[in-house]
Amino acid sequence: MREADTALLADAAREAGEIAKRFFKRDVTKWEKPDYQGPVTEADLAVDEMLKDRLRAARPDYGWLSEETPDATDRLDAETVFIIDPIDGTRAFIEGNPTWSHSLAIAKGGAVVAAVVYLPMHDKLYAATAGQGAMLNGEAIRASEQSVLAEAEVLAAKPAMEPHNWLDADVPEMKRQFRSSLAYRMALVAEGRKDAMFTLRATWEWDVAAGTLLVAEAGGRVSDRKGGVLGFNNRHPQVNGVVAGGGAVHADIVSRLL
Repeated sequence: MREADTALLADAAREAGEIAKRFFKRDVTKWEKPDYQGPVTEADLAVDEMLKDRLRAARPDYGWLSEETPDATDRLDAETVFIIDPIDGTRAFIEGNPTWSHSLAIAKGGAVVAAVVYLPMHDKLYAATAGQGAMLNGEAIRASEQSVLAEAEVLAAKPAMEPHNWLDADVPEMKRQFRSSLAYRMALVAEGRKDAMFTLRATWEWDVAAGTLLVAEAGGRVSDRKGGVLGFNNRHPQVNGVVAGGGAVHADIVSRLL
């Protein structure tokens, strides 16, 4: 069943890509969400509607949690739940930057068991099934074995590097880079192209659910900012930041964070 779920997510993600591409680099309608939650576009909503219709029709007993669907607490009664970000990296999408993605996951009992991250403009489909490894376009991928943080290429936003986040205000040396999509950051770590990523703010589940399984199945480590296990389908669907990377670099980052 898990393999069938991953295949379902992959097919749906590719269909989502076809919808989103019709809006990309067009004069798309956009607006800001309330409470400074960021931008949303008509493309986000069109993709969300298709995914909700297709996925829930295929698995009517699964709960539903999506960035662009008003939350309904009946998902808390479901053993298995879809966790969806229709377009992760909406700011990049609006700016015409192709590094946005569709992030689709299925969690059972709080743990992600099937995941897909798809970048339509690069035709890169990352997929993972619990216990089956992680793949990029059908080829197995592995997380980095880099063990020296100062030499590591790490994906993080500038605010994460502020001294107040680190023990003794001592910001460690690393080669910081940035990508708008959190899902893509995690996929790059799973692929081994980047050594680690982290975000230290309260993080929405839909941004990181799929990436969590990708990294874990690629042999990497994933935790919250304190090193704790990430659990999904929480009543308030956020986790306490995310740190992901090869084992040694992940441990080094977590050990230095406040």
